[in-house]
Amino acid sequence: MNLVYEEGGDIKIATVQSGVGSGDAESWQATSLSGKKIKLKAKEVWLRFEKPEAQLVMNEAQVLSKEIDLQLLWDCAPTEEFGFIDVSQEYFGSQATVAQQVALAIALQGAPVYFRRKGRGRFQRAPEEQLQAGLAAIERKQKELELQSVWQQEFVAGKFPEKLRPLANQLLFSPDKNSSAYKALTAACAETGESAAQLMIRCEALDSPLAYHQGMFLKSHFPNGADHDKSISIDQAAYDEAIAHLPVAQVQAFSIDDAGTTEIDDALSVTELLDGGHRVGIHIAAPGLVIMKDDPLDQVARKRMSTVYFPGDKMTMLPESVIGQFSLDEGAPRPALSIYVDIDEVGRPKPETLQMQAEMVPISANLRLEDIEHLVSEDSLGDESATYPFRKELSILWRAAKILHADRQEKRVANGLRAEQLGVSDPNALARDFYFQIKPEGDTERVEIVPRQRGSILDTIVAEWMIFCNRASGQLLAEHGLPGLFRTQKGWGPLRTRMQTTPGPHEGLGLDYYAWCTSPLRRYSDLVNQWQLIALAKHGVTAKMVAPFPPRDATLMGIAADFESCYQAYGEFQDRLEKYWCLRWINQDSDAKKVFVRHLKEGMSRVEQVPLHLPIPELAQHPRMTRAEVVVSDVDLLQLSAAVRVIEIEAPEALPGNIEEDAGSD
Repeated sequence: MNLVYEEGGDIKIATVQSGVGSGDAESWQATSLSGKKIKLKAKEVWLRFEKPEAQLVMNEAQVLSKEIDLQLLWDCAPTEEFGFIDVSQEYFGSQATVAQQVALAIALQGAPVYFRRKGRGRFQRAPEEQLQAGLAAIERKQKELELQSVWQQEFVAGKFPEKLRPLANQLLFSPDKNSSAYKALTAACAETGESAAQLMIRCEALDSPLAYHQGMFLKSHFPNGADHDKSISIDQAAYDEAIAHLPVAQVQAFSIDDAGTTEIDDALSVTELLDGGHRVGIHIAAPGLVIMKDDPLDQVARKRMSTVYFPGDKMTMLPESVIGQFSLDEGAPRPALSIYVDIDEVGRPKPETLQMQAEMVPISANLRLEDIEHLVSEDSLGDESATYPFRKELSILWRAAKILHADRQEKRVANGLRAEQLGVSDPNALARDFYFQIKPEGDTERVEIVPRQRGSILDTIVAEWMIFCNRASGQLLAEHGLPGLFRTQKGWGPLRTRMQTTPGPHEGLGLDYYAWCTSPLRRYSDLVNQWQLIALAKHGVTAKMVAPFPPRDATLMGIAADFESCYQAYGEFQDRLEKYWCLRWINQDSDAKKVFVRHLKEGMSRVEQVPLHLPIPELAQHPRMTRAEVVVSDVDLLQLSAAVRVIEIEAPEALPGNIEEDAGSD
């Protein structure tokens, strides 16, 4: 005997091997057409038959089921509930064969739009209104599938469907995975073996791999675009009121930056004192005088947390118009928060003379490293005939900077760290700073990557005095019990350097206190600290009562965590785009390029001329800083990878002591 039954929505037939019981309690051991051993109960069986043979019945039924006119079947079916055998006699006639009955069961089971399932082998036809709605939905779905197929073939052929062009970025970066467009794209990618980005570049819907890397970053951090809302700006009346009563500092300040710097946050001044010493001023741009906590500009800055830097461009934390009002540009007094300290004749700071105030600071000059760095040396600083700007002031600042550096190194050594050497790095060492210049060239761009060794006199002057300013700011906040965003470093491991709201040492810098405050136009942490410092400058010992962030403020703790997260993500994006442009530099003149690399560790090496790290397994067992000549080819700008073939590994020799890959201190 053969049994017709339903399993997983499909009609199946099994042949009985043995059975027990009778009536509704009857059950059988049977073998399905696939050879599977099953047990069926009477209540699960739709139809029993002896002949013809089960496989022949199923073969014929599957053919017949596809020929059944479902609309005619619906018309023939009664409005009330019915059994499939009854309606088979209406459709095929009173002498319906077993195969025809099974075919009808298959058709009914597979047509939920026409017939509702009511139980074992029983159905009821759908109301006419629901039937028409279901048929319309099927028709729409069929049209969608046809359109999806058309789009898929266009993708494969390298043509981006015109209707989808406005949705190209959304399709790649934020797709609706249930949409026909996305399904067509993924099907085309499966057919061609390409990634979505590769296919869209081939279809000219995505400009370049660079657009892909930027788009992925914008999707995560700037989903509405990186442009600032032009309606958000500084109210001129509020600005005028904020600076109206600020005293004008009796100094001539100057800044030191590279040519690409447009957000000039800091400047220095030197004033001669009657006792033979000097007063050094560190002047920090003061947007915190006008931007208030929780106002629209604060919300913009808090959302962005930092300016995003990458080769060829940047995304500023604050709107350009706001930066223009507070940047310490030369030619006029600018609002600033100044920290002053007196130094004696040899350049040693006097801690007891430390003072801070908000004021208007005359900016005499914006010095650019490219213009004067090559002129500044130990000899020229002592040569009164040297004609470069602020020679005397730079000489005084340099003398004090050396003392500041030496004092920090004593603390580093006490912390168990190696003392850092003052001055220019070993010329044989790998460069740590690079200037990327992206120049248009026809329909594309050409990149120039110029290395710059750290450690010049001007580097040291700026670094030491900014570190001093951050240390002094942290000390002032700590001594007056004001919370802030302190940069601390202690111990070892991945979390040794972190941002916290209470003071702590920075062992890498050799400081007891360190709070970022010198870049309020570029970093939100510095703007937050500036608000706290302005409250201290204005209110002294009562600052805790009026400061924007009181002790143990939960909002400030959240800002610390958010800043760390954003700052890390922005740094990773900058590294990613630097790698992109380094790979562009590799293949912009030919498909392959010979370069020298230095092995760092575990088979990872760095190209000498540019900050490009490449895995080279052949060097894994060689000493650190082993030099090798290699050929780099097969650059993939989407995956940011390349093939490397070693030409020659140089014999071991004395290795430079100052290398690029160190722990660093920030």
